Amino acid sequence: MTDAPSFELTAPYLALQSEARALAASCADIAARADEADRFDPDIRQRLAASGLVDVVVAARYGGRYETVDSLAVTVVREAFAFESAHLDSMFAMQGIGSFVVSHHGSDAVRDTWLPKVASLDAIGALALTEPDVGSDLRAITTSAAADGDEIVVNGHKSFITNAGDADFYSVLCREGDAYSLVLVPASTPGVSITAPHQIIAPHVLGDVVFEDVRVPLDHRLGDQGNGFKLMLSTLATFRVSVGGAAVGVAQAALEEALAHTTSREQFGMPLARLGGVPASLATSWVEIEMARAFVYRAAAAAARDPLGALHLSSMAKVGATEMASRVVDRSVQSMGRFGLVRGSKIERLYREARPMRIYEGSTEVILDSLAKKLVKDRQR
Repeated sequence: MTDAPSFELTAPYLALQSEARALAASCADIAARADEADRFDPDIRQRLAASGLVDVVVAARYGGRYETVDSLAVTVVREAFAFESAHLDSMFAMQGIGSFVVSHHGSDAVRDTWLPKVASLDAIGALALTEPDVGSDLRAITTSAAADGDEIVVNGHKSFITNAGDADFYSVLCREGDAYSLVLVPASTPGVSITAPHQIIAPHVLGDVVFEDVRVPLDHRLGDQGNGFKLMLSTLATFRVSVGGAAVGVAQAALEEALAHTTSREQFGMPLARLGGVPASLATSWVEIEMARAFVYRAAAAAARDPLGALHLSSMAKVGATEMASRVVDRSVQSMGRFGLVRGSKIERLYREARPMRIYEGSTEVILDSLAKKLVKDRQR
């Protein structure tokens, strides 16, 4: 990966960046295979576990690297990983996304059981929110949780769940009475079943999870009854900005693919990089990547200090960087001509990886609507 300006990253973050880039480079030989997988690639898992980098997404008390999960650290790692392999990036990120509420709101017994295993990659986490008929409007979910003595009973159907089938536990958003709660459900619990009705254009571990009279101890409710949305928001506040980091990594990789092709191929007696509209395309992509990287790092640093207070910045960074990545990858394909269309090439993988980023963890349109509401509300104060 080309050394790029680091927006005043301090020495510890630069060291972490180097560590993450080294692991990503070591996975280059298996990235194409892993990025087509619909189950965890065993070699990626082994290399990520051996690196120790998963400890970035777990609090120090449970085997993590930092006292609390640091949004900027997560973002720096995701940028390096996404540059090389979407599978590696997803495996890393979902360990944090699936376990964050457990870290902050799980009972002592639940945290002691699961979090050290998350940090070592011996247990896989997942966050189960969406349902077959429910996407962005999560208040419309029908999955239910009901206390029954010293147990809580979960019934429902979650859909398009990352890590479904390979996860060892699910943090499940449920309707409980007139409010919403998050409940940790171990994957081995009787009544939990997995189907795989869908796969997306950028394949990854994905499935539906069905809960039929699933019983877990009452202390598996994460946080207080009825606080599910607030707890979910805390996860978004910490991790949403890191999607922007991954998008910057994808865009940087696409630009480098385009540079490698256009500087080595000649047409009309000159390199493609000096022909027609190609120079402007390359330069525009460079400008947009640097602008996005600078803002993503700024937003991630703010989220590290005050996650909820900086949620609007994290949302802006997610939208801006993912939209930018789609433009850069598309330009790169165009600059490479027919060679940008070759199946099995890295640029094809990047083209497919960039598109879902504008949808998952908050689609562009939904986030912009929320930002507009905040903008107007702040103006009227």
